[in-house]
Amino acid sequence: MNVLDKWLAAHGEELIAIRRDLHAHPEIAFDEHRTTRVIAERLRGLGLAPVVPTGGTGVLCDIGTDGPLIALRADIDALPIDDAKDVPYRSTNPGACHACGHDAHTTILLGAAAVLAGMDLPGRIRLIFQPAEERIPGGALGLIAAGVMKDVEAIYALHCDPRVDVGRIGLRVGPITAACDTLDVALSGNGGHTARPHLTADIVYALGRLITDLPGLLSRRVDPRASLSLVWGTVEAGNAPNAIPPTGSARGTLRMLDHAVWDTAEPLVRQLVEEIVAPTGARAAIRYERGVPPVVNEPGAVEVQRAAVLAGFGPDALDETVQSMGGEDFAWYLEHAPGALARLGVRTPGAAASLDLHQSTFDIDEAAIAVGVRFMVHTVLAALA
Repeated sequence: MNVLDKWLAAHGEELIAIRRDLHAHPEIAFDEHRTTRVIAERLRGLGLAPVVPTGGTGVLCDIGTDGPLIALRADIDALPIDDAKDVPYRSTNPGACHACGHDAHTTILLGAAAVLAGMDLPGRIRLIFQPAEERIPGGALGLIAAGVMKDVEAIYALHCDPRVDVGRIGLRVGPITAACDTLDVALSGNGGHTARPHLTADIVYALGRLITDLPGLLSRRVDPRASLSLVWGTVEAGNAPNAIPPTGSARGTLRMLDHAVWDTAEPLVRQLVEEIVAPTGARAAIRYERGVPPVVNEPGAVEVQRAAVLAGFGPDALDETVQSMGGEDFAWYLEHAPGALARLGVRTPGAAASLDLHQSTFDIDEAAIAVGVRFMVHTVLAALA
């Protein structure tokens, strides 16, 4: 590990420069062309042979030719929001910002690649720089369809956690992020005067029943340990106080931690919507979009990560992370091989306040980059051991 220590000491500033360059030039889902070029050029400079998938964004690259195959994944896309920070590396692309730490994930995997490429490893490493994690159902599906998981025995990833201090790494067995689906219910009927609601299908009343009854009924029809949550984000109907509108809609998201419940959620939701709306006389058109499954960390893979933390940092770096109801398309890879997602602390120790992911002011303590590289390298060594 003297090799790793020396490499990080010599290249720490270079890693920060890479991250800042990526941060200043964010690109949203499936438009990560510059990011792809930067990654590929860096890998070629290491003597590796990166491949750009058919879609034109993202990079795949193998290290080694023999032995068991371990995959490491980093997402590379930004969010379609403005960057509100006043820093030298602020986004130069209006309407795009690395507000979820994918620039750090990418930099960390590039750093790990540089270290691993110089080692004599008892196996193979597949680097997956994945586009479009932020777009449902995620860019992972295209790479999987192209065969990226062929022969992979285990896959690992990390994600920035702005509520955990730099130097700590969060691990968890079982569900760590939730499935996330989108529900859009459009109601229609004959509108009319609010003085004569009995002559109409009262869309506003029907919407009221829907937005209160559906979450309540789901909580009684699904095991509460699945943590199913339906939250409405928008409800729309009418624009005049004395007119019952002919149409209205409600849109929201369903999130759950149980994979089996995710598989059965759509037919149950459709049934309950019809039953709630039927007595009102309104008609319901339901659009249910399945998003991503929950990320369920495999126990053996988490033990590999735990061994990596202990070897690289010692027991004080371990953080038993909490579950998140956010979605993450790393889950799709786990349909094909065991693996685990860890959380990387990126908050400056002693900071008065914690930022959150997807905030336009999101930033990291860049000392976390070296921590991430060390963790990923140790994860590979532990996995191959």
